[in-house]
Amino acid sequence: MEIPKHIFKGYDIRGLVPDEINEGNIYPIAQAILHFFQSKLKRKALRLVVGHDMRTSAPRLYPLLKQGLIDGGAHIMDVGLVSTPTCYYAVLDLKADGGIQLTASHNPPAYNGIKMVMRDGETITKIGKSTGILDIRASALDAVALSEPGGQEERVEGIIEREIDYAFSHVDPSRFKPFTVVADPANAMAITYLEPLFKRLPGKLIKMNFELDGSFPAHQPDPLVFENLRDLRARVVAEKADFGLAPDGDGDRMFFIDEKGQIVTGAQSTALVARELLRATPGSTILFDIRYTMTPQAIIEENGGTSVVTKVGHAYITEELNTRHGIYGGESSEHNFFQWTGGAESQLIMVLLVMKIMSDSGKTLSALVEEIRRSFESGEHNFQTDHAAEILEALKSKYGDGRLSELDGVAIAYPDWRFNVRTSNTEPLMRLNLEATGEALMQDRLHELQALLLAHGAKPHGD
Repeated sequence: MEIPKHIFKGYDIRGLVPDEINEGNIYPIAQAILHFFQSKLKRKALRLVVGHDMRTSAPRLYPLLKQGLIDGGAHIMDVGLVSTPTCYYAVLDLKADGGIQLTASHNPPAYNGIKMVMRDGETITKIGKSTGILDIRASALDAVALSEPGGQEERVEGIIEREIDYAFSHVDPSRFKPFTVVADPANAMAITYLEPLFKRLPGKLIKMNFELDGSFPAHQPDPLVFENLRDLRARVVAEKADFGLAPDGDGDRMFFIDEKGQIVTGAQSTALVARELLRATPGSTILFDIRYTMTPQAIIEENGGTSVVTKVGHAYITEELNTRHGIYGGESSEHNFFQWTGGAESQLIMVLLVMKIMSDSGKTLSALVEEIRRSFESGEHNFQTDHAAEILEALKSKYGDGRLSELDGVAIAYPDWRFNVRTSNTEPLMRLNLEATGEALMQDRLHELQALLLAHGAKPHGD
């Protein structure tokens, strides 16, 4: 039984099956997770929610994951085949001590993994590099073994309907217009909540790739790779739909497509929802990540809110949202976080809020986006380099007259444009994001930054 050290990532556990995660090591990994929870909470008898996604390795791995927890004395509440946000919701709804979801998110079919959370009252703490995953890794590599009496399994039914009921309690759909919506969940987990959601809403749901299939026969379930959205964008236009939905593999991200087939960026949807929430709760705090800040920051401040810029990473934003008592946080990759769900993601609530905004305003999604647009975004450009530190210093030197932030990499802002360059946690990559008040200015500055990176030996990667 070998457990590779590198499967313990910044926000979760993730690896190839069977080379890195398999039937021989999933049990001791589960025991290491339980040992961490028991040590943190200072008691042995814990109540834990467990769930899994549709990956083809789940039927082999999931029973062994559960057994490792039961043998360690845990009372597990099995919610079965659910999205990651549904697992998070169940932790709060069932007042569990924590939750464990067997998933590899948007990764290709050969992967599987584990996301973990703990409950602190009405908030969620995600287990990542800064909150305990290194302790779990140490216990797993040390082959910690637990054997405690009292472990048991309970099957929980109906959790998705309860999650929808809860979302309706915060966003009343009774006055929604009957929209036509095209959704492409890429044969992945958002199917489990989108289908029952739209059965309870007026209008029409046009379904693409709605059969759960862990081999992802249509395309990879990663909406941040915009090539994966091509068919959905065309279908929205062809069907004369009001908008489209593009969730990721485990259902904790959701991109919107407007009625013209254009992609609504994460910063734009954040600003749109921020404006709506601030009308109901003036003066509230709203968070967004450092990649694109011009649109959300302007909209939040124009509407009397307090804006907070965060590092990139969904675990960081959940932590910051709870620490700062924010009501909402949006990330450029379309994670959307709500105080209502303990600081965790809820794409159910996000979809309902966008539908409410459209219904109340009577405007198309493209018109609403143009109302709140304060910048044009470059999209993320990746570069391979072994000279990251040298490049970051060169950027600070060349653009020394701009406003500098080193919250996450290097971000430098001017009145009419800004950029962020940061390094990957897992690969020798630099990620460039740039925005400006005009599209031509954005393109000019993007070419300028790209030339600087290339001059320092960086090579384009995957653009």
